[in-house]
Amino acid sequence: MARVSAWTLLDAPLPGSPLTQRILHYATWIAARSFTLVLLLLLWEGLARSGIVSRFMLPPLAPVIERIGEDIVSGDFVFNTARTLGRALAGFAIAGVGGVALGMLMVRSAMARWFFEPVISAGFPMPKVAFLPIFILWFGVYDMSKIFMVVIDAIFPVITATIVGLQGVEREFVWSARNLGATPRQVVWEIMLPAASPQILTGLQVALPIAIVIAIATEMLMGGIGLGGALLEASRMADSPSVFAGLVEMAAVGYAAIKCMSVIRHRLLRWHQETERPTGI
Repeated sequence: MARVSAWTLLDAPLPGSPLTQRILHYATWIAARSFTLVLLLLLWEGLARSGIVSRFMLPPLAPVIERIGEDIVSGDFVFNTARTLGRALAGFAIAGVGGVALGMLMVRSAMARWFFEPVISAGFPMPKVAFLPIFILWFGVYDMSKIFMVVIDAIFPVITATIVGLQGVEREFVWSARNLGATPRQVVWEIMLPAASPQILTGLQVALPIAIVIAIATEMLMGGIGLGGALLEASRMADSPSVFAGLVEMAAVGYAAIKCMSVIRHRLLRWHQETERPTGI
């Protein structure tokens, strides 16, 4: 018997008009994707009301959702999210441009690779939060030090992915382009970078959640306006619903950012085979 994939089930003909079929298709897709989240929320509510843990340690969903609604109505959620994402995306942009440029330089220049490779090898695994006191001394406790913390954490996966992607380009493509008269600049921009773009975008996809996490962590360590600062303030006030509301808000912001990056990747790699739907066997 032939195997049936999930895509086949979702693409199966549905009864009714085309509009009804489209609505049923999207409803089925949303239900399949949200099953795990719904199950997690049911477990949360059941555990909170079971009496196994106190409501201070794990409040029910109702007061948490109410607090999220209050944050949205008051504008605090939008304001804090904008500040946190502003720092995270600023650091992510610097790390993305700098990481790709440095990775390209290390691939193209043996001297640059000899100079930077020990720094990359030593800096990637070390906890970069150790630099936070230094950045506070240099840049103060405001946005600049937080952005630089994001940069040094997010740049390493971009550099590594760029190097791996460029080194994995088929040599035959490069040789063929050179034989046809392509300049070194054309080889890099028209052959190597497009061929390495899936790996580079993977590095950027890894760097984006790191940037958001570091932005929130620095706000929690240093204080200030933002999602991390609001969570720290709620924790200091022992406001349990606000703490869990802050966690839910952070998860929602992170999920939205990751999905946006996934959509951008799909758009940029529309020509690549990885954007094709898997077929059943």
